Amino acid sequence: MPRETPEKAKLLAEKGGRVAESVAEAVRDADVVVTMLPDSPDVEAVVLGEGGVLESARPGTLLIDASTIRPEVSRAIADRAGAIGIRALDAPVSGGEAGAIEGTLSIMVGGEADDYAAAREVLDAVGRTVVHVGPAGAGQTVKAANQLIVGGTIQLVSEALVFLAAHGVDLPSAVTVLGGGLAGSTVLQRKAPDMLARRFDPGFRVDLHHKDLGIVIAAARDAGVAVPLGSHVADLMASLRARGAGSLDHSALLLQVERLSGKDNELR
Repeated sequence: MPRETPEKAKLLAEKGGRVAESVAEAVRDADVVVTMLPDSPDVEAVVLGEGGVLESARPGTLLIDASTIRPEVSRAIADRAGAIGIRALDAPVSGGEAGAIEGTLSIMVGGEADDYAAAREVLDAVGRTVVHVGPAGAGQTVKAANQLIVGGTIQLVSEALVFLAAHGVDLPSAVTVLGGGLAGSTVLQRKAPDMLARRFDPGFRVDLHHKDLGIVIAAARDAGVAVPLGSHVADLMASLRARGAGSLDHSALLLQVERLSGKDNELR
């Protein structure tokens, strides 16, 4: 089973939530079950395992998995769920901690169209852009593409900042003008200020992006498509993680570019 986090359950209870002692207790009388877990084995344990969601939920329950996992796992869950009358959607999200707090997440949903329609009220409570992208597993495939773009963009922002600093440019001013042109992006807007301040408190951890890029590389290989830049970013993320930066925000790729440029730095 996934790692228990009693401190998070305590916080939920303090906010008025009801804490269950087991998965079975949590889902037994639920009409909608939402899971958001770190990796594929965690979802398989909670959903498919003994005492898990499929074993404990009622027929007709709507299962929305908002984790980021391998597409084939989402398809397997949908098949198993459908066989016992449970409706399953894969609905990974993008937008980070800020998007979750603000209720502005982008949610990419795979599964049956009727089940997607039934889930909209729940998804609209936390998402601003909620889109049905295809059958089971399609949400995870789109999320993999999202992580490919985000990882690549953070890498290029990191390279740009190190490049600008080497030429003595005023960095905040440079980021402002870049953000107003074609180079502007949500990644630049949200990540660059903390990168300039060298704040790498995790909004999205290196460990998780490393896992997500592994999903991208495997899915690309299965489909027979090339992702050369994505593969390189995956290697850089893996190297950063190997240096002990797994708990830092993925914008810590900046530290890796600095190190490759001959600048000593500390992971923090």
